[in-house]
Amino acid sequence: MRMYDIIEKKKHGEELSREEIFTMIGQYVSGQIPDYQISAWLMAVWFNGMSDRETFELTEAMALSGDSVDLSEFGSKSVDKHSTGGVGDKTTMIVAPIVATAGGTVAKMSGRGLGHTGGTIDKLESFPGFRTSLSPKEFTDQVRRCGLAVIGQSADLAPADKKLYALRDVTATVDSIPLIASSVMSKKLAAGSRSIVLDVKCGSGAFMRTPELAYELADTMVKIGTAHGRQTAAVITNMDIPLGHAIGNALEVCEAIEVLKGGGPDDLREVCLTLSSTMIELSLNVSSAEADALVGDALQSGRAFDKFCEWIQAQGGDVSYAKDTSRFGSAAYSTDIIADTDGYISSCNAEAIGTSAMMLGAGRQTADSVIDPRAGILLFKKPSERILCGDVIARLFTEKEQTLASASEHFRNALTFTDTPPAKQPLIYRIIRSR
Repeated sequence: MRMYDIIEKKKHGEELSREEIFTMIGQYVSGQIPDYQISAWLMAVWFNGMSDRETFELTEAMALSGDSVDLSEFGSKSVDKHSTGGVGDKTTMIVAPIVATAGGTVAKMSGRGLGHTGGTIDKLESFPGFRTSLSPKEFTDQVRRCGLAVIGQSADLAPADKKLYALRDVTATVDSIPLIASSVMSKKLAAGSRSIVLDVKCGSGAFMRTPELAYELADTMVKIGTAHGRQTAAVITNMDIPLGHAIGNALEVCEAIEVLKGGGPDDLREVCLTLSSTMIELSLNVSSAEADALVGDALQSGRAFDKFCEWIQAQGGDVSYAKDTSRFGSAAYSTDIIADTDGYISSCNAEAIGTSAMMLGAGRQTADSVIDPRAGILLFKKPSERILCGDVIARLFTEKEQTLASASEHFRNALTFTDTPPAKQPLIYRIIRSR
């Protein structure tokens, strides 16, 4: 079978067979098919889409293209969570210890940030000494001991996805639902957990700009997980507004700790409670009411924060920073964004705000950019809140003083103001479960 014929079929919107899909992925990973032919196929998929069967089989072929993690010793209790990316999204650091406290098993691989979206691994590395790379034995030993481990993604896990994503990024084919869904779910299937909860973001700070597109992606991923024998659920959440008040690595760690201690911003708490409860419901096979009660007890008893400290220490992090967050310190330079009129923030562009944080040093402009853990933004006012002239809307932090002016201007341009309060947006649009 020739790659030319596979491209020709997809160009005309025809379905590929299982053999064609597996042969194509196998030969691409082994270097037998050149990038220019896969690029042509990707563009044909972008225009013509894929059937559910094709998408399921593409995901399976990608998942089987490299190593997989064996979590069978943990039975049905293993559960993974994935976010499609956003601004201020520090949920993994909160939900993982909550779920582990309740009795679930969280053996997770997370990514780094790029562009306006933050990465969990970068945030965890704000702790001096935290190890994001563990051997397979160290990984499973830690999960066995404390029910929780989060490490960086292995290059040997679904290598087909790594190659395809790099090509999609330079061929304008990132925003294809079958390609996004197969990319996410191939890694989740290879990672081994029996249950998967997906946090699908929608809005100005997300890949999916509308709830309708987010639903289509979420539904596709849930179907993929179900077809491969995994209990799967997707929570569609709002990313028109950054989540919580903190944007930036150490700042977000501190805010996550606030939530684990029973405080924190209402929006962040609500999303984390929903994700935690859904993960517990699937992994422990309990009702939603029972799951809610387990989440509440984990937080109110303080055991979730204790589990967080145990986790950080287990992976080599200096746990004294968790117990006294002032140890993270503050960036050398800061500036305030001041309101010059009374009124309300009617909307904000979450992507532009994330880009402002990146400009300050909190994110990466390229894959090899160095992260500044203290850089970032604290939001004091968000849409629908009353603002008076002279109020501090936000505070920007950086080690690079020369970036403050341009980042401040970029931040201001992300906001629009009105004299009347805007309509309140839903925080959680919908939850989709395996059927």
